[in-house]
This record gives sequence, structure tokens and C-alpha cells, in this order.
Amino acid sequence: MSEFAPISIYLVISPLVSLIPLGLPFLFSSNSSTYPEKLSAYECGFDPSGDARSRFDIRFYLVSILFIIPDPEVTFSFPWAVPPNKIDPFGSWSMMAFLLILTIGSLYEWKRGASDRE
Repeated sequence: MSEFAPISIYLVISPLVSLIPLGLPFLFSSNSSTYPEKLSAYECGFDPSGDARSRFDIRFYLVSILFIIPDPEVTFSFPWAVPPNKIDPFGSWSMMAFLLILTIGSLYEWKRGASDRE
């Protein structure tokens, strides 16, 4: 049983480390200062207008994908930071396939005109 002691300690301490910061603000907050104006929706200083579930133009989604594509590209390119003789051919070709998929996605968005300004 002594070999499971570190795991038991970890299982007790880890929820405390995550739950204490979540519960701490409730100790210092008060509901006495809430009033309807503070609880109302805020939209750039104006009253909200229209439905929040309205349809958006596809360009909004394409622009968001334009900003998302470089993130995994940079993240998954880190394995290429090792010397070339340390990467086996499978790893090298899998990275090439990954970059090819991202390039196809970028070309698709470019063709659709996601980066065009009106």
C-alpha cells in the first residue's frame, strides 16, 4: 500500500489546487451591489439589437479559419527542430503530408476570397 501513497496524495491535492482558485472569488464577492443595470447585456455601450442567432456570411468563418491554420502548423513543426539525421523517413513524410493538407486549406480559402477586403 505504501507504493500507492504518492498517487493518493496526488489525487487529494490536485482537486484542491483546481477547486480552491475557483471557489475563492465567491468568498470575496457580494450580491448586495448587484442591480438590474449591472446585470443587463452590454454591447459596445449600446442596447443589444437583433437576434444573437442570426446567420453570418461565410467570410466570417473563412477569416477565422485563416487565423487558426498557422497555429497547428507552428505547433506541429517543432519536431523538425531536431537535426535532419535524427528524423526517420516516416516522420519526415508525415510532416510533409500535414503541411500539404494545411496548404490545400490555405489555397481553398484564398480561392474563395476569404482575405479579400470589400
